[in-house]
Amino acid sequence: MRKTTTTLTACGAAIVAVALLGGWGLSRATQAHLDDVKAQAESNTIFKTAAEPKLPDNPEVQRGAYLARVGDCVACHTAPGGKPFAGGLGMETPIGKVYSTNITPDKTTGIGSYSLEEFDNAVRHGVAKQGHTLYPAMPYTSYAYVKSDDVKAMYAYFMQGVQPVEQANKATDITWPLSMRWPLAVWRKMFAPAVTTDNTAIPEGDKIAVGRYLVEGLGHCSTCHTPRGVALQEKAGTDADGTAFLSGSVLEGWLARNLRGDKADGLGNWSEQDIVELLKTGRNAHGATFGSMGDVVSHSTEHMTQNDLQAMAAYLKTLTPLRPDAPALAYNDSAAKAMFDGSTKDVGALLFVDNCAACHRTSGKGYDGVFPALALNPSVNAQDPSSVIHLILQGAEMPSTTEAPTHFAMPGFADRLTNEEVAHIATFVRNSWGNQAPAVTADQVKKLRKQVQAAAAPERSK
Repeated sequence: MRKTTTTLTACGAAIVAVALLGGWGLSRATQAHLDDVKAQAESNTIFKTAAEPKLPDNPEVQRGAYLARVGDCVACHTAPGGKPFAGGLGMETPIGKVYSTNITPDKTTGIGSYSLEEFDNAVRHGVAKQGHTLYPAMPYTSYAYVKSDDVKAMYAYFMQGVQPVEQANKATDITWPLSMRWPLAVWRKMFAPAVTTDNTAIPEGDKIAVGRYLVEGLGHCSTCHTPRGVALQEKAGTDADGTAFLSGSVLEGWLARNLRGDKADGLGNWSEQDIVELLKTGRNAHGATFGSMGDVVSHSTEHMTQNDLQAMAAYLKTLTPLRPDAPALAYNDSAAKAMFDGSTKDVGALLFVDNCAACHRTSGKGYDGVFPALALNPSVNAQDPSSVIHLILQGAEMPSTTEAPTHFAMPGFADRLTNEEVAHIATFVRNSWGNQAPAVTADQVKKLRKQVQAAAAPERSK
């Protein structure tokens, strides 16, 4: 009995520790696809920096470079102003900061001494060469679905196509006993999926199968877009695990939105081309990227081939709604008319006219490709208002991409609007022009203002 109790207590401690830590955070190609991948990889600016040598004329290395783009490795493994893949990017957790590691082929401080098997263990199994379990900031739970041939190609790229950088890894800021790694191993054994042993090529032309492979595997979309359980494990790693998969989750004060087929807050009203356009340019007629999704577009998806983007879009459009009985939304111009003729007495509407209408227009339709529409916008209609509040407080920037190079930014209003005023605007926006979403309270704004460390609210004379 004592042994059982001790074991359960230890496991319970492990789950608590990992829960604290977890809060932060292609199939083998045909020759035609390889040619497409090579051309795309050569066009990527990160491979043409002074610190990065020209890619060897080796199909395996070229393919690995492209797959590393799909996996968005550079985003986490490059510090601001740092050299590509040299690590050092700090990631906040509730118990201290962790830093990404050097994955250049430097033999002393990077992964230059890793064998293919050791590289595979880190990428797909979550186990470092030294034997310890990696922090869940490394999305190995998604990479577990990546085929071994693709891991081999990535290994070739990192060993032959990346410039070695001698830069020591930073130790975490997490203090003992929470710095112990064994709870991470327990979590990994409980929640990480089995690593795929299927290395069969995906049939050429099967867009949905290719899209599934990209979204569930290297794209690791579920890392941000799937809600987490009590131990901060993803509630569903694939669509086969249930409709929680890609149904939306809050991360760093942003709502990583619902990617399922819901018409109000998902992709139900989007065409495949709408999805491709957003992934390629960071914007479309329905809205724009913000927060860390802008980095995903600029570092990863804008560099992907058109065929792969179309495959991802085709797969996402197969996902059934989380709430299939929810009514579809339709545009309503009553709020626009009331603001236009001056008859509105709604506090949120008046604040909207003073602070927002110049860009987003009283119609809520914005300016296509420049200022996103708020009317019928899925992010606006989400049950969770985090992104709307966050945007009002701190603003956001759309990524500058090859096909949409103009850089647009929204200023933050944290130092201009009180918590009550932000709540009024958010509630108005979420219930105008046909939008239907729960009201926002001043307490919700106050909580998020503190969480994202926005400027203090202004004081109003009474």
